[in-house]
Amino acid sequence: MTAYPPFSVLDLAPVPQGTEVGQALHNSLDLAQHAERLGFHRYWLAEHHNMPGIASAATAVVIGHVAGGTSTIRVGSGGVMLPNHAPLMVAEQFGTLNALYPGRIDLGLGRAPGTDQATMRALRRYAGAVDSFAQDVVELQRWFQPATADQAVRAVPGEGQDVPIWILGSSTWGAQLAAALGLPYAFAAHFAPDALLDALLLYRRHFKPSETLDKPYAMVCIGVCAADTDHEAARLATSTQQQFLALRRGRPGLLPSPVDDIREHASPAELAGLDHTFQYSAIGSPKTVKRKIERILEMTGADELMAASQIYDHDARKRSYEILASLRG
Repeated sequence: MTAYPPFSVLDLAPVPQGTEVGQALHNSLDLAQHAERLGFHRYWLAEHHNMPGIASAATAVVIGHVAGGTSTIRVGSGGVMLPNHAPLMVAEQFGTLNALYPGRIDLGLGRAPGTDQATMRALRRYAGAVDSFAQDVVELQRWFQPATADQAVRAVPGEGQDVPIWILGSSTWGAQLAAALGLPYAFAAHFAPDALLDALLLYRRHFKPSETLDKPYAMVCIGVCAADTDHEAARLATSTQQQFLALRRGRPGLLPSPVDDIREHASPAELAGLDHTFQYSAIGSPKTVKRKIERILEMTGADELMAASQIYDHDARKRSYEILASLRG
């Protein structure tokens, strides 16, 4: 029998067609409260910009909204795209969150822009920001250290606070940085499956113990769309598939309602791309999802599993997480 690790939630704060942004954000809080009751370990929100179907661009604000409406589940970023921000400002934001909700805030960091080139410029992101990511992570760690007597600039709030920092990745680069700094690592297999196993191998092989961790801790994020039947789950999953196709076609939009047959809405090449991108997704009935998740856990040895469920109907999304939680008993 498979020993299940903790399960967690990645929320992209989807804005379904016909839904206002405010309602989408209220849905995120409702889902977080539901996940807390179901025993999920943490609830993360992701930073994306210029994407009409994702409402969590102001990630720290939404984290505060969710943390304020829950009491025990950990809440954090999956992630904050650090090159878009000054490390000091991130330390102040998450120091504030941790002061309000002590011991419950996570800070996951990514180095991708989370957007397109034009929006990158509008964010005032400079061309070399990605190249300084490792240095920016180390600088951010320093802002959380207790201030010294002669320190001219301080992170207030932030200094002296224990805000766990995670490195997020979709390639081997982030795995190597997390290993070098002795930080926990989360891999985004829900949209970037190719380097999953290589990244985990590198992370574990080169991990250096730190004040944060004495051994590697790896979380794997996959897509999950669970329903009472395989047919129903496959239909619900077409919303994510359509949204992904729209993004690939350069026309990002709201989360569409499901369709009966995705093959009628995509070319053979696009269908092959969907199969590849979502190869680790667990889509189906409880029995099907259980089988897929157990195979992924066996392959990866993940210390924690995070699930991203972009489902058009809010109640169906909640039901998907109910089914996932039931696997752990």
